[in-house]
Amino acid sequence: MARRKKGKAVHGWLVLDKPAGMTSTQAVGTVRRLYDARKAGHAGTLDPLATGVLPIALGEATKTVPYAVDGSKHYCFTVRWGVATNTDDAEGVAVATSAARPSREAIDGLLARFTGEILQAPPVFSAIKVDGARAYDLARDGEVVELEPRPVQIEALTLIDQPAADTAVFEARCGKGTYVRALARDLARALGTLGHLSALRRLASGRFSLADALDWSERAGAAQHLLPLAAAMRDCACLNLNAQGVIEVSHGRPLTAAHVTDSTLPPPGTAPVALLDTDGALRALGRAEPDRVVVIRGIVHPTPARGSDPA
Repeated sequence: MARRKKGKAVHGWLVLDKPAGMTSTQAVGTVRRLYDARKAGHAGTLDPLATGVLPIALGEATKTVPYAVDGSKHYCFTVRWGVATNTDDAEGVAVATSAARPSREAIDGLLARFTGEILQAPPVFSAIKVDGARAYDLARDGEVVELEPRPVQIEALTLIDQPAADTAVFEARCGKGTYVRALARDLARALGTLGHLSALRRLASGRFSLADALDWSERAGAAQHLLPLAAAMRDCACLNLNAQGVIEVSHGRPLTAAHVTDSTLPPPGTAPVALLDTDGALRALGRAEPDRVVVIRGIVHPTPARGSDPA
């Protein structure tokens, strides 16, 4: 006899306004228990220090996580000048100090150098693997960790406030793989001082924003905040299927122009393509080929309506 899976078949996205002091894994576990869901995961880790937008995928939504992770991020962050830490943020141990404090003019004059594609060395306390081991494990064991700089995209970087000589507040829009801790560290060095990230709030992740987010203190009312699977695909190409198209997708068969409502297919090579049924629910992910779209990932269950009860 097949073993019954634990939990309920709950499918959708919950965007959480994560509080400080909680890991992303702890947040996912709490939400999974709240819904008694069989499966859950998150789209983009937030360190315990950070607050803000943490998209959590339930059930079939976990199949769309790679596309949600690829979206740009929007942050508000504070840099504390004059102190470097081993983790590049306030959770670490101070390892060096500097008496220099940058002026607003100096900061404003530097921002262009950190906009666009830049090279960034990740923090040594990061999850990047070095010869099969996590960098943070090696660093905790006292080993010298050297991580090669890699290109990251900073779409916008703005100085918002300078409340004191020791601190400056910024907003940044950046691409996948950017470490805001490293950005704070490198800004300080370029300004002739030292510094670390003292506060971080994620305002948006891809198309998920604080407007979608559930405050942690109101998590008991999470039912009204469950978003459909297609919410993660809003920046992707979408096809609206007709009734026959829905049947074809359910069998994993390729689609032609005759299976979509406007008889138009995306250019060959487009992927992923979100395949939506007549109710707008995500039924599969596809890849466009000449004169057809092939299914690359099926969705087992349609999206539940907003307001479905957890637990």
